[in-house]
Amino acid sequence: MKQLKPQDAQFLFMEDGKIASHVTSVMICDQATAPNGLVRFKEILSTIENRLSNAPLYSQKLMRLPFNVDFPYWVEDPHFDLEYHVRHGRLPEPADWRQLCIHIARIHSRPLDMSRPLWEVFVIEGLTNVENYSEGSFAIVVKMHHSAVDGTSAQEFMFSMMDAGPDGPPLIPPPARRTMVRESTPTSNQLLTRAAVNNATAPLRFANAALRLGPTLTKAAARRATQGQSEGVSIPSTRFNGEVSPNRAFDAAVFALADFKTVCSAFNDVKINDVVLAVCSGALRTYLSAKKELPKETLVITAPVNKRSGSGSAQESDGNNISAMTVPLFTNIPDPLDRLKAITIASQSAKAEKSGLGARVMTDLSKHVPPFALATLGPLLINSGLANEQTGNAIVSNVAGLQFPIYFCGAKVSDAYALAPIGAGMGLFIATPSYDGRITFNVTTTRQMMPDTPFFIQCLKDSLDELLAVASTRKSRVTGKKATKRKTFHRTRMKPPMPPPEATPKAVKADAPKPKKKKKKKKSGAGAKKKSKS
Repeated sequence: MKQLKPQDAQFLFMEDGKIASHVTSVMICDQATAPNGLVRFKEILSTIENRLSNAPLYSQKLMRLPFNVDFPYWVEDPHFDLEYHVRHGRLPEPADWRQLCIHIARIHSRPLDMSRPLWEVFVIEGLTNVENYSEGSFAIVVKMHHSAVDGTSAQEFMFSMMDAGPDGPPLIPPPARRTMVRESTPTSNQLLTRAAVNNATAPLRFANAALRLGPTLTKAAARRATQGQSEGVSIPSTRFNGEVSPNRAFDAAVFALADFKTVCSAFNDVKINDVVLAVCSGALRTYLSAKKELPKETLVITAPVNKRSGSGSAQESDGNNISAMTVPLFTNIPDPLDRLKAITIASQSAKAEKSGLGARVMTDLSKHVPPFALATLGPLLINSGLANEQTGNAIVSNVAGLQFPIYFCGAKVSDAYALAPIGAGMGLFIATPSYDGRITFNVTTTRQMMPDTPFFIQCLKDSLDELLAVASTRKSRVTGKKATKRKTFHRTRMKPPMPPPEATPKAVKADAPKPKKKKKKKKSGAGAKKKSKS
């Protein structure tokens, strides 16, 4: 029987009527590539049922203890019903992109049933008028609670249902068939004994974590004292740092990943993640300026950091294994090139753990807080918005995906989108997953904070166009300077500069060939003698 880790439990304890702690993944599938150009709902049910063996977690539910004396446990659901978790519907008219965004936002707004396994799949067909997708396309929407997965492990679950081609094989091979052993539910005495041991050792683990982080905190304090307050970054208040309503809003834009690589290649040491942050910075600057709400100080974002080692072990794939860093967006800098340079330097500094300590320390220490304290104090801090306002104005998460096409029930996946939970004090989440040469910017917020999401999407597009224009100008300017210098150098050495034709009088032009005959001085001399004789 597996117990929730402290970091997983944070997402469980923070949930209330306004905060729904689940992540939502969306994939648009084109069934034209499926056999006979058709995917039936029973095929989808069969595929998902076969792939659930990749992780037993998807047939387990949470068992919470009274008064949260210990972290919850995952136990087998004796009444597991696949058809409850996989649902089928159709996009309402006019069945366009805007209606799809509204429909997905409604799905994301509803909390999961905590008495069942914490995931749901929605099949949405009828995308007849959604631009850039064929008429037979359908959407697969997967909701999973954040206590079970983070962004990376949620993506792995999506991939476990996918194939490498229209006829297979599975992208992630299912494990070898084994006899499933039903675990018996532990007795109350067994759970209380475990809780007593865990709570007794929690203060010691917390103290050890604080000691490990002590040198880092000391260095950071000394660095701030040396540099002074002039370099400190204060976090301004924006419309995204107010109270979060349960009414979610969603919108997204699709870009070519090659455009981000083009910007990277035009500048030194610029990564794709830096360009992603620069696009968000330009869009937020334009959006808030249009509302006359742009602060004089720069906006600051929190960026989740994947702490997995990449070994692919089951322990690492389950649940959450993330930290966070804070990065200023320099929205107070008008020039897009200067913003990109500043973001690149700040991002490198944050990755080197010279900044972003607030979110990281909070994350590391919270892993060792006793369950009852985390369940009681955590929601108070989160719902007050104090913790989030100290770490940023928004969240930006960049998760790299597969760069080749994948298939679901024979249908090719056209694009991948993602939605994430938002909380009090930070009501804007921008997720940027990439897939098959494309990157999507996904905006999760509330209808009160951003009632005009299409305008913000246009701001994102304009921001990228601005960076592409700067990159193109820089490339042509650098190349042009080298070529011009080389040609001018040879021209000045080989041929001296000549006066322009306009500077030569017409009379001189007419007599221009005559100076060649100046060597014949005899004629001029004879003429002079004749003149003297006469």
